[in-house]
Amino acid sequence: MKSDSGYVVLRDGKAFGINGAGGTSNFKALREAGGTCLRIWDTTQLQQVLDSAQQNGLAIIAGLPIRNSDQKDFYNDPIKASKQLAQFQSIVDRHKDHPALLMWCVGNELDFPYSPSYNHFYSAFNAITKMIRRVDPDHPITTTVLNFNRKYIANIQLRCHIDLISFNVFNNLRLLKEDLKSFSWFWNGPYMLLEWGTDGPWTGTQCTAWGAFIENPSKKKADVILKRYQQEIPVKDPRFLGSFIFFWGSKQETTSTWFSLFDESGRKSELVAIMQYIWTGQLPKDQFPQIRYMLLNNKGAADDILLNPEEAMHPELVLHQRDSIRSVHWEIVPEDWYKENGQNSSQQPRPLAASVESGGRLTAQFKSPAEEGPYRIFAKIYHHNGTFASCNTPFYVISDR
Repeated sequence: MKSDSGYVVLRDGKAFGINGAGGTSNFKALREAGGTCLRIWDTTQLQQVLDSAQQNGLAIIAGLPIRNSDQKDFYNDPIKASKQLAQFQSIVDRHKDHPALLMWCVGNELDFPYSPSYNHFYSAFNAITKMIRRVDPDHPITTTVLNFNRKYIANIQLRCHIDLISFNVFNNLRLLKEDLKSFSWFWNGPYMLLEWGTDGPWTGTQCTAWGAFIENPSKKKADVILKRYQQEIPVKDPRFLGSFIFFWGSKQETTSTWFSLFDESGRKSELVAIMQYIWTGQLPKDQFPQIRYMLLNNKGAADDILLNPEEAMHPELVLHQRDSIRSVHWEIVPEDWYKENGQNSSQQPRPLAASVESGGRLTAQFKSPAEEGPYRIFAKIYHHNGTFASCNTPFYVISDR
């Protein structure tokens, strides 16, 4: 609703402040860090997610994963579109009264084209939002678009029936304030950031000569996140309802560490501490290892490291300061370039080699893989208190055979 000071989200009749994250786990850690809301992308185990959120005092924005507008064969078939509607109606009806439910998000990063050839998509989209308003009038409806796309925003305004627009913005976050201002003559409604974070493995991010994107160490990512929130997210805009850091958990997307604020076992990286500082103004007492960079045979990731098969590898970590290091976990994995339907694989590649160095030892020894191709060497430093830091370096094995 709109108040005298701007737009607000109501929960149980009271203004609800959104300190959000995207993910499906680590509920207790989110609440302890000052988070209030979790965004999920689909309805997998929705009952369990809602129950866990309720136990930890969190709210949920639940995603309804509808098909994108480019699937014209699907939307031009009224039987298929009706089946999708019926499936989501069953879900909405089943969960609408759960106390942890805050909002529905219809689709994620959908395209909203202008052409009349997409009329069936818009009809199906509005049939879903109309159904939600009828079955569950107590919860708002949003959808997300990638970046600030004026054409999509205009078509949402003119052709869709939702309560607010949400954006997923990473590299282009620096442009958001100006984009909002310059387009306010047409659209001046409420909005959220349902995904934001460090720059991702896509166009605009530094990469090697063979196209492997270069990932920042976790310390650098934490610095970027803090600066980005303080300088680029429009937190004082009365139209702004909240933001969701990506990703609250462990996720394979090009690498297992790129967006992950936690490791596979739920251990915290420094990015969790930064989010706590953003949300509460207080840093936790935990200490975190802080990696400056990794060298591989005295070269950095931007040096386009080329190796021969089974060549000696000498990785070395350089820290901002030495601390209480319990161990360093090293792994060599193949570069993850597999995509299906344009989507990144969620399966982490199997390590080809691994070792654990105890204590403060920051070097290791490996032989490069025998097979030609692109790889990465990963390092995770674990503090005695259980926190961790990570970094990785891409390299390429060249064979003349």
